[in-house]
Amino acid sequence: MPASQHTNPKTDIQIAQEAKKRPILDIAREKLGIAAENLEPYGHYKAKISMDFIKSLQGKPNGKLILVSAISPTPAGEGKTTTTVGLTDALNHIGKKAMLCLREPSLGPSFGMKGGAAGGGYAQVVPMEDINLHFTGDFHAIGTAHNLLSALLDNHIYWGNALGIDGRRVMWRRALDMNDRSLRQIVSSLGGVANGFPREDGFDITVASEVMAIFCLAKDLEDLKARLGNIIVAYTRDRKPVRAKDLKAQGPMTVLLKDALSPNLVQTLEGTPAFIHGGPFANIAHGCNSVLATTTALKLADYVVTEAGFGADLGGEKFIDIKCRKTGLKPDAVVLVATIRALKMHGGVKKEDLKTENLKALEAGMSNLKRHVENVRKFGLEAVVSINRFSADTDGEIALVRSACTKLGVEAVMADHWAEGGKGAADVARAVVKVIEEAKSNLKLLYPDEMPLYDKIRTIAKEIYGAADISAPKPVRDQLASFEAMGYGKVPVCIAKTQYSFSTNPDAKGAPEGHTIAVREVRLSAGAEFVVVICGEIMTMPGLPKVPSADSIDINAEGKIVGLF
Repeated sequence: MPASQHTNPKTDIQIAQEAKKRPILDIAREKLGIAAENLEPYGHYKAKISMDFIKSLQGKPNGKLILVSAISPTPAGEGKTTTTVGLTDALNHIGKKAMLCLREPSLGPSFGMKGGAAGGGYAQVVPMEDINLHFTGDFHAIGTAHNLLSALLDNHIYWGNALGIDGRRVMWRRALDMNDRSLRQIVSSLGGVANGFPREDGFDITVASEVMAIFCLAKDLEDLKARLGNIIVAYTRDRKPVRAKDLKAQGPMTVLLKDALSPNLVQTLEGTPAFIHGGPFANIAHGCNSVLATTTALKLADYVVTEAGFGADLGGEKFIDIKCRKTGLKPDAVVLVATIRALKMHGGVKKEDLKTENLKALEAGMSNLKRHVENVRKFGLEAVVSINRFSADTDGEIALVRSACTKLGVEAVMADHWAEGGKGAADVARAVVKVIEEAKSNLKLLYPDEMPLYDKIRTIAKEIYGAADISAPKPVRDQLASFEAMGYGKVPVCIAKTQYSFSTNPDAKGAPEGHTIAVREVRLSAGAEFVVVICGEIMTMPGLPKVPSADSIDINAEGKIVGLF
């Protein structure tokens, strides 16, 4: 565990509950210059920023953007969100004006196995319980808007189907923000004439919803409404697309999302302002917080730290090839997060043996970090490697990592923000500022808009995953061709695959190469303007583990939540 956790056995939730939070109105006024009239408070410690205030920032110069990503995740833990929080606190600690942008946690992982997304130890955002549970209700609004469209679609078919929708070609599934494998594939509308026409249906987790993707890519309310209207929900018998706007759904869906679209302001344990807004997963969606939060933060601070979900091969690639492509955002530096424990797992060490020094396994596991560093450079960006310090890390292991990173031309910095907050990541902050001031980063996209969809998938597989090629059955290739015929050939692709490996086999650690990425299914997200490419056995509705986190979550006699990480 992190170094001081042996002497200070407090859990994340205990640390968060003992924190002395400042009123969010004070944080907004003193740190960001936002007056109370431009905030919509949700209690004392959460607030939404008004859209009118956001519009007033147009024309102001942007700060520097720092993207935090990581090696391929392992059960040993890497601490990407904790690093994002700790680095931002550290930038303020060394005299910079910084804030951070994170995604909102999904209830699925909170009650499943991954845990929350508010950081950890003394590098957390608070109020931690609120953030990891219902927060300001954004996810409920997104799920409700998604399912309103489902209801309007089935209602249209029930009342005569004037659009001629082919019941066999309904593409729009339902959404729920919970891991529930029993809802992956269902039959809906059973029970007779009064309940409609039975058909195959299914649920995706809310973070995989196209509504979530649109929510996070929309530039303003008008853009949100237009994108929602462009969602393709079904096809007619002659295969013409039926969109949400054909059902007059975009207006009421936007009404449900109107308040949610405003970014949420909270604070770190050290009083650093933080936007937490939107939450698509990076293994099944594009894995970035909202465009509105990021672009607003860049007007309010000199340094903005944001993260992309899971490893740099998933969230990092999508941050650049989808979010940056569509917005013009350009990271000034990248931080790659790793732990010596995780690198040893990539070298073949079992979790129970991670506390034992193993230089041979560590050297083998460095192949994973090496590929991520090389991938970041393919985007024209410079990286700093942040190594979260654990008590079992030996001097020999630390020296090996630093030496290997020196050979790669990147600096590896040990960080202890879990135990010490911003002070523990000060060296990382200085290294990042140095990279930014050297101005070596010059963003370039991995593929051009004009490249055919199949070739875009193959390019990512070869260049980022180290694959020899991709494979796709004829129906998938035909589907891609039909998307291009419909005019969607220039959109980016969003790969859905396991986060645990560069391959589609989650057990293939390190840096596998020469493998084939099997494309199982493709889905057109016409409103979000990308094509989702489902590879291997990845599910867009996860299931709960045998022992879910929910087993430990409770509330005591004083009304205090316990067991939440």
